[in-house]
Formats: sequence, structure tokens, C-alpha cells
Amino acid sequence: MTPVLDTAIAPEIRRDVEARLLRIEANNDVRLLMAVQSGSRAWGFPSPDSDYDVRFVYARRRDWYLSLTAGRDVIETPIEDKIDLDGWDVRKALGLLLKSNAVVSEWIESPIRYRVDDPVVAKLARLADELLDPRALAHHYPNLGRNTADRWLDGPGDVPVKKYFYALRPALAIRALRTDARTRPPMNLQALIVACDLPTGIVEQIGMLVEAKARTNERASGTRLPDLDALIRAELAAVADLPAAIPRPELAERANSLFLDLVNT
Repeated sequence: MTPVLDTAIAPEIRRDVEARLLRIEANNDVRLLMAVQSGSRAWGFPSPDSDYDVRFVYARRRDWYLSLTAGRDVIETPIEDKIDLDGWDVRKALGLLLKSNAVVSEWIESPIRYRVDDPVVAKLARLADELLDPRALAHHYPNLGRNTADRWLDGPGDVPVKKYFYALRPALAIRALRTDARTRPPMNLQALIVACDLPTGIVEQIGMLVEAKARTNERASGTRLPDLDALIRAELAAVADLPAAIPRPELAERANSLFLDLVNT
């Protein structure tokens, strides 16, 4: 994938992020394979004061992986000027991908990219498609959504707009998988809505929420929407309806070969 939706990130922010990524590569002696936007800006419902959640996958030199003592497989940096950069080693990413990890899948699908992807990312995407286990992938989402729903969607009173989305997006990801269990859910909310085949009234309510969040800060509240509440509850409870994939051991071998080819070049 190549960088898209350039207008979603202000040019000065993009330049700042790109400079920080270069420093991360130099200071850690790593090669970035992809660098993408995560969080609400990539999900399609940012607030004016949303952070820039930048996520990346990197590879180290071959000899680093041959040490008797396993090194740390993440790189984390302090949040500065609302820019939050964190990354995973490619071996960690591949291991999680073999478990149909939703986070890795979403990074691969991010619509906002800060670098031209290394060619290996296309191979990761194909492997993720072949590894797709709808039920395993969906299990990531109920915990995300229920924590928010249990706290904010039960009982009377207004709901923080941000919290609505933190329950709604996981629910829609499950619905997308129930609609088409052969395809990983889109990361972006607007694409997710299309994949879910939602009633017009629900789409309009979600659109109102997106507009409200775009105008207000992260803590603003909005009126409760009973139809959305019901949709969220129903989808978060529907994971068991999804089929489980039949294990394919040869895909683990493919992942291992992909890793070895990468670190040996």
C-alpha cells in the first residue's frame, strides 16, 4: 500500500512524524516496513484534539534474532505534541497474525500511511487473508465494546460521543464479519458501514455522531440513541455465530519462510 488520504493529516504533522520515524530507525538500528495511522484519525471519526496514533512494524539485523537472550520486541516513545509513536518487531507481528490478531490486521488496512510500504507488507496482507479465522478475529472486539457499553450505554443520561464510537466500531467489525466471513473488516468507519449493509436510519445516526465528534473535543457528550444501543448490544453478543477456520499448518511454514527471507536480505 502507498500513502493515501494525505489531506487527513496536516502537512506539518506529516513532516514531524516522518522526521521522528527517521530518528527511530537511526537510534534503534531498525528498518521500518510500514508506518501507519491508527486510532480515531484512521478510523474516520477524529475530534479536533485527537492524538496522532502512529504505529509501525520494523525488522532488525539478522544477528539480533540469533541472540540467546531474546530482545525487546516493541519500540515505544513518549507522547509529544499529541504524536504517539509505537511499533512492533516483525517477528512479533507475524506471531500475532498467525492467531488472526485484529490489531495487526487493522494496521495493514490503515487508510493513512506515512511511508511507502516495504514489499513484504503486501505478503503480510495476503497471509492475513489466508489466515483469516472469523471467530478468532472477532473475539478481539467484544471486550473492547463491552467495557464501554457496560459503563456508558446502560442507564439514563447522555453518552460521551467518543465512548459511543468505542463501542460502535467493535460492534460493526463483528457485523462485517457476519456479513462476509471471508473478508477482514475495514479499519475505517465509513468503509465499515458499507461492509455492514446497515439500515438507512442507522447510517444517518452514525453520520450525525461523526459530525458531532468532528466539531467537539474528546469529552463532549451527546444524546442517547436507542437504535444504536440495540445494534451494539446485539452485535457484541453475536461472536459465537461466526464460523471458526480449519487450522492450516502450512501457513505457519509460510510465515516462517517470509520472516527468514526478510531478515536474511
